[in-house]
Amino acid sequence: MFDRLEDILIHFEEILGELNHPSVAEDQARFKKLMKDQSDLTPIVEAYKEYKAAKQNVEDCLEMLGEESDEEMRELTKEELNGSKKRITQLEHELRILLLPKDPNDEKNVIVEIRAGAGGDEAALFSAELYRMYVRFAERNRWKVEMMSVNESGIGGFKEVIFMISGNGAYSKLKYESGVHRVQRVPETESGGRIHTSTSTVAIMPEAEEVDVELDLNDCKFDVFRASGNGGQCVNTTDSAVRLTHIPTGIVISCQDEKSQLKNKDKALKVLRSRLYDMEMAKKHDAQAQERRSQIGTGDRSEKIRTYNFPQGRVTEHRIKLTLYRIDAIMDGDLYEIIDSLIAADQAAKLSQLEAV
Repeated sequence: MFDRLEDILIHFEEILGELNHPSVAEDQARFKKLMKDQSDLTPIVEAYKEYKAAKQNVEDCLEMLGEESDEEMRELTKEELNGSKKRITQLEHELRILLLPKDPNDEKNVIVEIRAGAGGDEAALFSAELYRMYVRFAERNRWKVEMMSVNESGIGGFKEVIFMISGNGAYSKLKYESGVHRVQRVPETESGGRIHTSTSTVAIMPEAEEVDVELDLNDCKFDVFRASGNGGQCVNTTDSAVRLTHIPTGIVISCQDEKSQLKNKDKALKVLRSRLYDMEMAKKHDAQAQERRSQIGTGDRSEKIRTYNFPQGRVTEHRIKLTLYRIDAIMDGDLYEIIDSLIAADQAAKLSQLEAV
């Protein structure tokens, strides 16, 4: 590990040297790459420099203890020595995590698909609440939310909603949300006061660029139709809605949120690219599944990952056996404790796997 850290330190110094050269600014592509490399390596370099400083301090303290005769000074030195040793242990753990292979999709924007599952109208209402939860979480992170497609139920719920969240590190935070979300509560339409269980499925996909997916437009069939739902400003008075069918896979995507047929077509293609990219990622994941089983589950959308129990005011994250009794805050977008715990569990699983090799 430390040989690798020394190599990273040398490479980091080389990057700084290049960035200080006047000619680099003339090549914007090169400049942007160097800036990104510097940004990626800075946390590792800073932690390693602190580690080296703590190691040096341990040596200095041991030398002082061998020479110091004053008891009070010896006690102070011992205290400093113990503090440095403790910090070294912490930094070693931090460095192992920092050196874990990065997910190449972590910095990408995400396309989120939420679909009502078992439970009829109640499942659709829950899907709409999950949508608002993710929108609030995006707002807390100053991310942008863009509606792609929505199929509403008659009572304010969503049978299906597709939207994009754009922002730094969106996929790294939201990728653990894929799966079946279960709600337990008494529906407003339930006169007997019985608790019902309903489900919604969440899919989190990294936004795929054109270079990520080979998409032949000859494999795509486009149909146009008049938008339904809430009108206004020509949205449902012209044939602006687009239905995209990807013939090889049978994927069908409908977009009608925009007034412009062209904009709806672009949105449909964005969703298609991300679905195809997600399918490729799933194939790779399945191929590696026998070699690596994460503590946070497989990420399979058929897997029940979380339960929202309203009568008890609790949210249970089943993959890491975490239960929190603050459902109102979570539904208002305060997902930080859940997401941070999932990231920590995933990192621990990866470290365990590396140490086992």
